[in-house]
Amino acid sequence: PRNFIGLAQTGTGKTAAFGLPLLEVLKPELRHTQALILAPTRELGQQIAQQIQLFAKYTSTIRIVVVYGGASIVEQMRALKNTPHIIIATPGRLMDLMSRKALSITNISHVILDEADEMLNMGFQDAIDEILETASEDRNTWLYSATMPKTVAKIASNYMKNPIEVTCGTKNQAASTVEHNYYLIDNRDRYKVLR
Repeated sequence: PRNFIGLAQTGTGKTAAFGLPLLEVLKPELRHTQALILAPTRELGQQIAQQIQLFAKYTSTIRIVVVYGGASIVEQMRALKNTPHIIIATPGRLMDLMSRKALSITNISHVILDEADEMLNMGFQDAIDEILETASEDRNTWLYSATMPKTVAKIASNYMKNPIEVTCGTKNQAASTVEHNYYLIDNRDRYKVLR
Protein backbone atom coordinates (compact mmCIF):
# COMPACT_ATOMS: atom_id res chain seq x y z
CA PRO A 1 0.00 0.00 0.00
CA ARG A 2 1.02 3.58 -0.64
CA ASN A 3 0.27 4.76 2.91
CA PHE A 4 0.25 2.25 5.74
CA ILE A 5 -0.10 2.41 9.52
CA GLY A 6 0.94 -0.66 11.50
CA LEU A 7 0.14 -0.72 15.21
CA ALA A 8 1.72 -3.51 17.24
CA GLN A 9 3.55 -3.94 20.49
CA THR A 10 7.34 -4.01 20.57
CA GLY A 11 8.76 -7.44 19.80
CA THR A 12 5.97 -8.56 17.46
CA GLY A 13 7.94 -8.41 14.20
CA LYS A 14 7.41 -4.87 12.89
CA THR A 15 10.87 -4.83 11.32
CA ALA A 16 10.00 -7.84 9.19
CA ALA A 17 6.61 -6.27 8.43
CA PHE A 18 8.29 -3.34 6.66
CA GLY A 19 11.71 -4.82 5.85
CA LEU A 20 10.53 -7.72 3.71
CA PRO A 21 8.06 -5.69 1.57
CA LEU A 22 10.68 -2.97 1.19
CA LEU A 23 13.21 -5.45 -0.20
CA GLU A 24 10.58 -6.61 -2.69
CA VAL A 25 10.09 -3.12 -4.16
CA LEU A 26 13.70 -1.87 -4.07
CA LYS A 27 15.59 -1.84 -7.35
CA PRO A 28 19.24 -2.72 -6.53
CA GLU A 29 20.35 -1.81 -10.06
CA LEU A 30 19.40 1.84 -9.50
CA ARG A 31 22.24 3.97 -8.15
CA HIS A 32 20.21 6.21 -5.87
CA THR A 33 18.74 6.11 -2.38
CA GLN A 34 15.24 4.69 -2.52
CA ALA A 35 14.21 4.34 1.13
CA LEU A 36 14.57 6.27 4.37
CA ILE A 37 13.85 4.58 7.68
CA LEU A 38 13.54 6.84 10.73
CA ALA A 39 14.19 5.30 14.14
CA PRO A 40 14.28 6.93 17.59
CA THR A 41 17.66 5.58 18.72
CA ARG A 42 21.04 4.49 17.41
CA GLU A 43 20.52 1.00 18.86
CA LEU A 44 17.21 0.49 17.07
CA GLY A 45 18.69 1.85 13.81
CA GLN A 46 21.58 -0.63 14.01
CA GLN A 47 19.17 -3.46 14.83
CA ILE A 48 16.98 -2.61 11.82
CA ALA A 49 20.05 -2.59 9.55
CA GLN A 50 21.17 -6.02 10.84
CA GLN A 51 17.70 -7.48 10.30
CA ILE A 52 17.32 -6.10 6.76
CA GLN A 53 20.79 -7.34 5.81
CA LEU A 54 19.77 -10.77 7.14
CA PHE A 55 16.53 -10.68 5.11
CA ALA A 56 18.50 -9.70 2.00
CA LYS A 57 21.19 -12.36 2.47
CA TYR A 58 20.31 -14.30 -0.68
CA THR A 59 19.25 -11.38 -2.87
CA SER A 60 21.13 -8.73 -4.81
CA THR A 61 23.49 -6.56 -2.83
CA ILE A 62 21.55 -3.91 -0.93
CA ARG A 63 23.67 -1.07 0.44
CA ILE A 64 22.51 0.27 3.83
CA VAL A 65 23.93 3.20 5.78
CA VAL A 66 22.94 3.93 9.38
CA VAL A 67 23.40 7.52 10.61
CA TYR A 68 22.96 8.70 14.19
CA GLY A 69 24.25 11.23 16.69
CA GLY A 70 27.20 10.52 18.95
CA ALA A 71 29.34 9.17 16.10
CA SER A 72 31.62 10.84 13.56
CA ILE A 73 29.48 12.84 11.15
CA VAL A 74 32.45 13.00 8.74
CA GLU A 75 32.59 9.20 8.48
CA GLN A 76 28.83 9.07 7.98
CA MET A 77 29.04 11.69 5.23
CA ARG A 78 31.74 9.58 3.57
CA ALA A 79 29.52 6.47 3.77
CA LEU A 80 26.62 8.38 2.19
CA LYS A 81 28.78 9.17 -0.87
CA ASN A 82 28.46 5.48 -1.83
CA THR A 83 24.75 6.18 -2.45
CA PRO A 84 23.10 3.52 -0.29
CA HIS A 85 19.77 2.03 -1.34
CA ILE A 86 18.49 2.46 2.23
CA ILE A 87 19.35 5.13 4.79
CA ILE A 88 18.41 4.39 8.39
CA ALA A 89 18.59 7.50 10.54
CA THR A 90 17.72 9.11 13.82
CA PRO A 91 15.81 12.34 13.12
CA GLY A 92 18.33 14.71 14.72
CA ARG A 93 21.34 13.39 12.80
CA LEU A 94 19.36 13.29 9.55
CA MET A 95 18.46 16.97 9.98
CA ASP A 96 22.13 17.77 10.61
CA LEU A 97 23.22 15.92 7.46
CA MET A 98 20.49 17.60 5.39
CA SER A 99 21.57 21.04 6.62
CA ARG A 100 25.15 20.22 5.52
CA LYS A 101 23.84 19.15 2.07
CA ALA A 102 25.35 15.69 2.67
CA LEU A 103 22.22 14.02 1.34
CA SER A 104 18.93 14.77 -0.34
CA ILE A 105 15.65 13.00 0.39
CA THR A 106 13.59 14.71 -2.31
CA ASN A 107 13.64 11.65 -4.61
CA ILE A 108 13.20 8.93 -2.01
CA SER A 109 10.27 6.65 -2.86
CA HIS A 110 9.69 5.12 0.60
CA VAL A 111 9.74 6.79 4.01
CA ILE A 112 9.25 4.50 7.01
CA LEU A 113 8.75 5.78 10.54
CA ASP A 114 9.53 3.04 13.05
CA GLU A 115 8.49 3.43 16.70
CA ALA A 116 6.80 6.72 15.78
CA ASP A 117 5.37 7.16 19.28
CA GLU A 118 8.86 6.90 20.80
CA MET A 119 10.32 9.44 18.36
CA LEU A 120 7.60 11.92 19.31
CA ASN A 121 8.05 11.21 23.04
CA MET A 122 11.73 12.08 22.57
CA GLY A 123 10.86 15.51 21.14
CA PHE A 124 11.41 14.88 17.43
CA GLN A 125 8.08 16.36 16.26
CA ASP A 126 9.62 19.36 14.45
CA ALA A 127 12.33 17.21 12.82
CA ILE A 128 9.78 14.67 11.58
CA ASP A 129 7.58 17.45 10.20
CA GLU A 130 10.49 18.97 8.29
CA ILE A 131 11.67 15.60 6.99
CA LEU A 132 8.21 14.65 5.71
CA GLU A 133 7.71 18.09 4.16
CA THR A 134 11.08 17.79 2.37
CA ALA A 135 10.60 14.23 1.08
CA SER A 136 9.01 13.62 -2.30
CA GLU A 137 5.23 14.17 -2.38
CA ASP A 138 5.04 11.04 -4.53
CA ARG A 139 6.53 8.84 -1.81
CA ASN A 140 5.08 5.84 0.00
CA THR A 141 4.80 6.47 3.75
CA TRP A 142 4.69 3.57 6.19
CA LEU A 143 4.26 4.37 9.88
CA TYR A 144 4.79 1.79 12.61
CA SER A 145 4.03 2.41 16.26
CA ALA A 146 3.23 0.53 19.45
CA THR A 147 0.53 3.07 20.37
CA MET A 148 -1.55 5.69 18.55
CA PRO A 149 -1.51 8.86 20.69
CA LYS A 150 -2.84 12.15 19.27
CA THR A 151 0.65 13.19 18.12
CA VAL A 152 1.02 10.08 15.95
CA ALA A 153 -2.53 10.46 14.62
CA LYS A 154 -1.69 14.06 13.67
CA ILE A 155 1.33 12.95 11.61
CA ALA A 156 -0.87 10.38 9.88
CA SER A 157 -3.56 12.95 9.04
CA ASN A 158 -1.06 15.62 7.92
CA TYR A 159 1.22 13.47 5.76
CA MET A 160 -0.69 10.36 4.70
CA LYS A 161 -3.61 10.13 2.28
CA ASN A 162 -6.15 7.36 2.95
CA PRO A 163 -3.74 5.11 4.89
CA ILE A 164 -4.51 1.45 5.42
CA GLU A 165 -4.35 0.74 9.16
CA VAL A 166 -3.61 -2.66 10.67
CA THR A 167 -3.70 -3.19 14.43
CA CYS A 168 -2.26 -6.32 16.05
CA GLY A 169 -3.39 -6.86 19.63
CA THR A 170 -5.20 -4.14 21.57
CA LYS A 171 -4.60 -0.56 20.48
CA ASN A 172 -2.70 1.61 23.00
CA GLN A 173 -2.04 -1.27 25.37
CA ALA A 174 1.43 -2.23 26.62
CA ALA A 175 2.73 -5.71 25.89
CA SER A 176 1.52 -8.19 28.50
CA THR A 177 4.90 -9.97 28.41
CA VAL A 178 6.78 -6.87 29.63
CA GLU A 179 7.38 -6.59 33.37
CA HIS A 180 8.25 -3.21 34.92
CA ASN A 181 10.37 -2.91 38.08
CA TYR A 182 11.88 0.12 39.73
CA TYR A 183 14.15 0.82 42.70
CA LEU A 184 14.35 4.00 44.72
CA ILE A 185 18.00 4.85 45.28
CA ASP A 186 20.11 7.77 46.39
CA ASN A 187 21.52 9.80 43.48
CA ARG A 188 25.12 9.21 44.56
CA ASP A 189 24.63 5.41 44.40
CA ARG A 190 23.19 5.24 40.89
CA TYR A 191 26.31 3.95 39.10
CA LYS A 192 27.01 1.34 41.77
CA VAL A 193 23.37 0.15 41.65
CA LEU A 194 23.38 0.09 37.84
CA ARG A 195 26.48 -2.12 37.85
